[in-house]
Amino acid sequence: MAGGDRIYGVFDHQLPAALKKLPFDKHLSLQNVRKVISEADGYQPHLIAPEQGYRRLIDSSLHYFRGPAEASVDAVFSFKLRGAYNMMAKLSREQLERGVICSSAGNHAQGVALSAQRLGCDAVIVMPVTTPEIKWRSVERLGATVVLKGDSYDEAQSYAKQRCEQEGRTFIPPFDHPDVISGQGTIGMEIVRQLQGPLHAIFVPVGGGGLIAGIAAYVKRVRPEVKIIGVEPSDANAMALSLCHGQRVMLEQVGGFADGVAVKVVGEETFRLCRELVDGIVLVSRDAICASIKDMFEEKRSILEPAGALALAGAEAYCKYYGLKGENVVAITSGANMNFDRLRLVTELADVGRKREAVLATFLPEEQGSFKKFAELVGRMNITEFKYRYDCNAKDALVLYSVGIYTDDELKAMVERMESSKLRTVDLTDNDLAKDHLRYFIGGRSEVTDELVYRFIFPERPGALMKFLDAFSPRWNISLFHYRAQGETGANVLVGIQVPPEEFDEFKSRADNLGYEYMSEQNNEIYRLLLRDPKI
Repeated sequence: MAGGDRIYGVFDHQLPAALKKLPFDKHLSLQNVRKVISEADGYQPHLIAPEQGYRRLIDSSLHYFRGPAEASVDAVFSFKLRGAYNMMAKLSREQLERGVICSSAGNHAQGVALSAQRLGCDAVIVMPVTTPEIKWRSVERLGATVVLKGDSYDEAQSYAKQRCEQEGRTFIPPFDHPDVISGQGTIGMEIVRQLQGPLHAIFVPVGGGGLIAGIAAYVKRVRPEVKIIGVEPSDANAMALSLCHGQRVMLEQVGGFADGVAVKVVGEETFRLCRELVDGIVLVSRDAICASIKDMFEEKRSILEPAGALALAGAEAYCKYYGLKGENVVAITSGANMNFDRLRLVTELADVGRKREAVLATFLPEEQGSFKKFAELVGRMNITEFKYRYDCNAKDALVLYSVGIYTDDELKAMVERMESSKLRTVDLTDNDLAKDHLRYFIGGRSEVTDELVYRFIFPERPGALMKFLDAFSPRWNISLFHYRAQGETGANVLVGIQVPPEEFDEFKSRADNLGYEYMSEQNNEIYRLLLRDPKI
């Protein structure tokens, strides 16, 4: 399945014949959940938005679903309130008096905090020190005590569970608990009640699996013909891999762009339900998510967070891939807690994701008139970005640029014009290394011996750079460094280090001990093409 379709995989499963044997009443007493949540101050059943404005995206009728929390400017802009409140509302008065605790870097924290406020109990929220201030301030405003602990979610969770045992509090998990799952499942109940006619599929964003497990368990009981399709980022595909292998799989690395679904391993209970009830998983690219964020803004003037736009991207990719026409589908827009700093990246990638912009590199001979010839070959296509630097030591100059496009044929024709005029042109549109880092380099290619190129994930906190430099410098020379804030808890940093082959094992050991996630880009064709001297 091509990246151009922005659908990377679908894993189909046959629903079990013994569906009726699922302990539905034990896990999902949804009528009780509805009653409990209805008692929450400010709750009202939301409406499924009509499809006007979305027919241009896919040929089927696309409805998008926003829950009560998302619809209210006074709430937490996320479905997480449902599960947290349902679990906490079932606690005894004694448990509520002892208080609750959770670990979260975002939406679950606000859901627990608001639920505690409504139920009159004390709440401690443990968040990583890398959590953006806007997020932990939002939790504080809801009356919870915020504790910033650890550089990662795992460290924050470990501390929260330790403190839970010491203080006798109740730990509120983000997804892997029957009461949390049932709370999220109220979304499925409301979809079924509001859409009485034919419904082909419901598309659900997937992180730990609580939302899709709850929706699937309810919908498959009352409308078994409706497909439940999960949607994950292609670099955070824990559920897809787990369903494919028939057991829970832990990811070594997780992409942080859609941080609301960035989990290394799905829940035990959620996986059990998904394995039985979910029809498939669609994986979408970061570019596709950005395109869906822009689509929602243009149609409804609402800005979704990346995880909140996942289902829209997945629904479009699925319908295009299967040529679905004349069917009703629902996409869950699960959250709108957008980090403002991330909007810059979204705007840069949205047109790429919608295939309205292409990122290219062309090699020009360093001779008079070549630049004008290049401009003539581009023709009437709109150039949206352009970078060029003269290199007196190079035979060819490198031009990095972006062009607005309307059709794939239009782009193909332009590239063919370049190639036929002996101007080598490379399409960088689907290469994340080029879009995240290399498009900002204009110094040309260099002859750097023994250079290793890695991408590190730096925690966004003071001292992260010095910790990195202490591990490698001055032992080895830093030959390349590019960092750009993208509004995430971890910063994507491209690093070049000169390490002789005989010292690689020592370098690897230090990199492992540093504690930062990292990956090699040494064999990335685009790095070798744009930054590496061809003589090396």
